[in-house]
Amino acid sequence: MAIVAQQRTTVGVAPACAALSVPRATFYRWRKPKVAVSRPPRKVPRALPPDERAMVLSMLNDDRFSDLPPAEVYATLLDEGKFVCSISTMYRVLRENNQVKERRDQLRHPFYPAPELLATRPNELWSWDITKLKGPAKWVYFYLYVILDVFSRYVVGWMVAYQESAALAKRLITKTCQWQKIEPGQLTIHADRGSSMTSKPVALLLSDLGVTKTHGRPHVSNDNPYSESQFKTLKYKSGFPDRFGSIQDARAFCIDFFTWYNTMHHHGSLGLLKPFDVHYGLGAKRTEERAVVLAKAYEANPDRFVRGVPKPPAVPNEVWINKPRTRKDEPGVLDIDF
Repeated sequence: MAIVAQQRTTVGVAPACAALSVPRATFYRWRKPKVAVSRPPRKVPRALPPDERAMVLSMLNDDRFSDLPPAEVYATLLDEGKFVCSISTMYRVLRENNQVKERRDQLRHPFYPAPELLATRPNELWSWDITKLKGPAKWVYFYLYVILDVFSRYVVGWMVAYQESAALAKRLITKTCQWQKIEPGQLTIHADRGSSMTSKPVALLLSDLGVTKTHGRPHVSNDNPYSESQFKTLKYKSGFPDRFGSIQDARAFCIDFFTWYNTMHHHGSLGLLKPFDVHYGLGAKRTEERAVVLAKAYEANPDRFVRGVPKPPAVPNEVWINKPRTRKDEPGVLDIDF
């Protein structure tokens, strides 16, 4: 029976650390980990005694000073010839009692829920807004009012005026509803919270017409995205001038622009159809005609289409502002199928 003796080789700390790319200080620190030592809190000889700290806290929570910051309390007491403690000590006492917060009595802004609007056909949901057009001189502006159908992106009404006013908005909305033959209870008009949009004359008009009005949240441009996007298309259009020489020039430009936008512009969100076609129910016909053209192209050169017969882009069946949540989308609601 053969016995084989194995010899153990000892390696020094320095070569081992060098081979493993570990600093020697780290190695020794691993061998002797630090032991957490609980130390008593340091006593500050100048600290206020507990009874005075309780008095300071009671004073800060008194009705007289409960809504004032420590600096204001400190200054008020000095004006009265009193000194209780420093401002930092007041903060220290409040921090020990978890009361460091906004102490001033401030107005709380109301909560505005996000509007959730859905459109499945034309003349069901409109969005309107007002934008400025630069005039011939500095600080001179013309005001463009635009009413847009959200489902079809068709501009159903617009106006260029010298000023922004509720009376002009009221007139435009009235005429547009007449042109589109809007029935009571049929339409919802959405806007931001501008002065004309939230004015009492416009609200009373919409109530008389049987039109529901909604508003976006303050300072949230995403709550009125379609009007904002349409204004961007206007101002980035080739030929849009830096300034208009007169209001007649502005109106002439808008006539050409909205004619192009409604009847010649192929909108990317409408399956590359024109707003006019979608608004007046010609979308299905245009899509069928495009499908015939694509089928003929496939028959002529099927090798070019690796995925089979191509299909034209479809028109969306529904459009929304802040997609309405179903019950299963609501937080805290469990959807169970039995």
